[in-house]
Amino acid sequence: MKIYSVVFKKNGKKYYFNASDEYKVNDKVIVETEKGLQYGEVVAITSGDEMPYKSIIRIATEEDTNKYYDLLKDSDNALKKCKDLVKKLNLNMNVISAEFTFGKEQLLFNFVSDERVDFRELARKLASIYHTRIELRQIGARDKAKEIGGVGVCGEPLCCMRFLNRIDSISMNMAKNQNLALNPSKINGVCGRLLCCLEYEDKNYIECSKNMTSVGKKINTPLGEGNVISVDILNRKYKVLINGNKEEFSLDETRSVK
Repeated sequence: MKIYSVVFKKNGKKYYFNASDEYKVNDKVIVETEKGLQYGEVVAITSGDEMPYKSIIRIATEEDTNKYYDLLKDSDNALKKCKDLVKKLNLNMNVISAEFTFGKEQLLFNFVSDERVDFRELARKLASIYHTRIELRQIGARDKAKEIGGVGVCGEPLCCMRFLNRIDSISMNMAKNQNLALNPSKINGVCGRLLCCLEYEDKNYIECSKNMTSVGKKINTPLGEGNVISVDILNRKYKVLINGNKEEFSLDETRSVK
C-alpha cells in the first residue's frame, strides 16, 4: 500500500497517512488527525505494510487554502495575545509559537522555560477568549531551534529545521570519539546544546578507532619508539614525536608499547 508523508508547515515534522485515492508530491490535502482535520502538503510517497494509519480525506480546495492562510493570521494574533497575558501574569515562560487546528478544535502554544510553570490561569484566560481547547506545551532548546530556524556553524540552515524529523540523544562521548576539542563554541549549536551532526558519523569513528591508541601514549615505529601527538582516526594514522622530530605512520606500521 502507498504511505503518504505529510507536513503541516514548512520544514515541519512528517506524519504518515494512507488513502483510498491517488495523490502526488506537493499536493495540498486535508487529513484526519487525532486533533481533528488538518491542512497539509504531501512531501513523499513510499510503500508500506497495512497499519492503522489515519487517512487523507481529500485534495484541498481553493477555499481550504484561503482558510488555511486565515488560520495562520489568527494563530499569529493568538501568539501576540498569549505573550501579553504571560507578561501580565508575570510567568517565567517564553511562548514561541501558536497554531490552530484546521477546524479550530484546538489551539496549541509551544513555550520554553528553565523551570516548571503553573499556567492554569493563563489557559483559563485563553479559553475564555478563543472558546476552544487550549494546549500549552513546554519544549526544549532543540525544539525551539527547529521552530524558529537559523544558520549553523557550517554556514548551512539548521539540520533540525531542514530534514531532521526526530532529534536523537547526543552525548559528549560522540565528540570524544571524533577527537574533537571539547570547546563549547566548537561543539555546541545555536540552541546551546551539542551539535546534532555529531551523531551522523559517530559509528564510523568508533569503527575506525578500533585498535588505535590515544594521544600521549608511546608506540613503536620503524624509526623507533615515540610519543603519539595526534591521531587521524578516519585515515588510521598517527603523528609521532621521535627524538624531537614529527613523523607520520599508519596504524599497520606501529604497535603499542605495553
